[in-house]
Amino acid sequence: MIEPLLDLRNIRKTYPSDSGKVTVLDGVSLALHPRQTLALTGESGSGKSTLLHLSGGLDQPDSGKVRLAGQDIGTLDDAARAAVRRSRVGLIFQQFNLVPSLNVAANIALQARLAGKHDATRAADLAARLGLSDLLTRYPEQLSGGQQQRVAIARAIAPRPDVILADEPTGNLDETTGDAVLTLLLELVAETGAALLMVTHSPRLADRLSARIHLSHGVLEG
Repeated sequence: MIEPLLDLRNIRKTYPSDSGKVTVLDGVSLALHPRQTLALTGESGSGKSTLLHLSGGLDQPDSGKVRLAGQDIGTLDDAARAAVRRSRVGLIFQQFNLVPSLNVAANIALQARLAGKHDATRAADLAARLGLSDLLTRYPEQLSGGQQQRVAIARAIAPRPDVILADEPTGNLDETTGDAVLTLLLELVAETGAALLMVTHSPRLADRLSARIHLSHGVLEG
């Protein structure tokens, strides 16, 4: 049996509050295999972003295990976890998080360079696939929202990550642009063999992925 690229086992996460600890995730388990795309839905504040952050090693669970490409990242220190994240995980956020002082070409190459996996030919191919070839010398402030999101996708895909984590990646885009961006993302995931976990509030977009789960009161349903 093929080992999951992302494997969460019995994840529990709490946060302190004035009235005591609040349980955000309560025994969550899921697994993602190569080319599998999974939509994560749930009400605002249900813990979707927390789950995404734990999956990418941006935060640590109170208990349970997170395995990325067969490696238990809970056993790693901050520096080692960051190294795994740079090499193994592609992060795509609703706010794009492009570096304002870098042009499009440099933003696309950033994560791959940090991971020691920069490939100029691959970066150029991604830019072409995403309609960015004529924009490589522009800066983020000179781009539309859809163009910025395509740059963010190219940056996340460039190092050939095992897992792509996307938090409302089309939330700031109009429906037509959002549909086009998701289509490109799904094509790239299929071609690279990565696994995709995408947070979305849209049932329509969730239906385009291979499976869907719903997070409610810290527990997964479906």
